[in-house]
Amino acid sequence: MVKLIALYKTPENKESFDEHYYGTHTEVTKKIPGLRKMEVTRITGSPMGDSKYYLLCEMYYDDHESLQAGMKSAEGKASGKDLMSFAGDLVTLMIGEEVNG
Repeated sequence: MVKLIALYKTPENKESFDEHYYGTHTEVTKKIPGLRKMEVTRITGSPMGDSKYYLLCEMYYDDHESLQAGMKSAEGKASGKDLMSFAGDLVTLMIGEEVNG
């Protein structure tokens, strides 16, 4: 499986961020074709103390082709546009592959 990973820094206004993230953004993102599963993790700290991160979202696809097709779809573009509108300065996006160790 391939993942699109979104790592969010802590927003200035957590309540406003959460309202938009859960009320709008996740609903748009869940409609992306090829998305198999979406897991959101709230960051509660670090073994080294406080963390500057707030949320981690992992979006699973079968393969790179499915991910790319999803991102090029109207739903993928809508999700990206929405992301930049409310969290463009907070988010880091990464692509990863699951490995069995």
